[in-house]
Amino acid sequence: MVNEIEAPRRLDSIDARFDEEGLIADAGLLLPLTLAGRLGLADLVAEKVDLGGRPAAARPERKAMSLISGMLAGADSIEHCDLLRAGSTEAVLGHRVMAPSTLGTFLRSFSFGHVRQLESVAAELLRRAWSAGAGPGKAKRLVIDLDSFVGQVHGYQKQGASYGYTGERGYHPLLASTEAGGEVVGIRLRKGSANTQRGIARFLDELIARIRRTGFTGERLIRADSGFWRTESFERLERILYSITVQAGNAAIAAAISKIPEDAWSRLEHYPEPGLAEIAETTYGGRRLVVRRVRELSEQMELLPGWRYHLLITNRSEAIGIVEADHRRHAVVELTIRDLKAGPLAHFPSGDFSANSAWTQLAAITHNLARWSQIIGLPGASPRMLETFQRRLLRIPGRLVCSARKLTLRLPARWPWQRAFIEALERIRALPALG
Repeated sequence: MVNEIEAPRRLDSIDARFDEEGLIADAGLLLPLTLAGRLGLADLVAEKVDLGGRPAAARPERKAMSLISGMLAGADSIEHCDLLRAGSTEAVLGHRVMAPSTLGTFLRSFSFGHVRQLESVAAELLRRAWSAGAGPGKAKRLVIDLDSFVGQVHGYQKQGASYGYTGERGYHPLLASTEAGGEVVGIRLRKGSANTQRGIARFLDELIARIRRTGFTGERLIRADSGFWRTESFERLERILYSITVQAGNAAIAAAISKIPEDAWSRLEHYPEPGLAEIAETTYGGRRLVVRRVRELSEQMELLPGWRYHLLITNRSEAIGIVEADHRRHAVVELTIRDLKAGPLAHFPSGDFSANSAWTQLAAITHNLARWSQIIGLPGASPRMLETFQRRLLRIPGRLVCSARKLTLRLPARWPWQRAFIEALERIRALPALG
């Protein structure tokens, strides 16, 4: 055992040198980037993204893959992607790494139309991943949660950023994610001043078409909060299932609730919050209106006077208790937002709005690669949040060695999650190449 007095002296005797060419900073990147190769991501970008004669237009797949690889390694800025050029890290990526200055020029070359090209890449990648086993398969129902959030920015040179409903300066993206896998099935960056409902009609049309093109044939249910409550949304969603939160302050809604007889209310058992909760239903505008009313407990464990009302409109036909409980699980979308904001969308790196829109699309692709690597590589296990996935399976130091013309990635002995890494890599390598 090292003497406690001698330990600092021994640390002082260690000489630090940055001269090892064979070391890899994040050797676990081999895992999701092998999946990207099986799904043909680089070829997709080369096929669909055409920047014409704009700067850095050549070989868009190299720039896009450099940004995605950097995000997988934890980059939340363009400069952080330079980590990929350290030692032999490039060897586990499957692509050439571009310099941060080139990546910045590449992003600034995007227009709205070019961002739509990246959306097309994300849509086709979703179809391929689901066909490879990452999707809902033969599930009877696919649940998609729709939400928006504020992507905070700092500084006043960000084009399109402004103070939104939270009082924070930033952008206001639209997001759709699946309940089961937590993957992003649709995302669009909007200006910070955008109302929650802005662009929702077109977004919903494209989302429904995107899911249809994956080949999924089961029921589709879209859940959303009150920011998306509008007649136009209901009309677009009538062809599938929906449940959307309704604002309780509307006078016509209040009148509809007041007509519910007292004997129509039933108590909610096992309600997660302390207090008394009851549910009932009526109709509003010809649609089914489900109402939950709650009386909270005081610190003295007494019921407080008055009810708080929570409402939703739906076209589902199941029992009221099932519909109401399912809709409460809409909150899982916050987990996807958490991962994006704790990862690549912690910052928006450019002053140009279209550049930040392209960054947002690449961030969603990165998020999905991390999710699919776990769903395909570790079936049966719940996908971990991005930070945990990175810590356990991506941020592994390694050394690339060549012996008898064979490359071997040497990883740390007694790594706590080495079995999970090997099993996931073997399953992903067993996938046929798609494209």
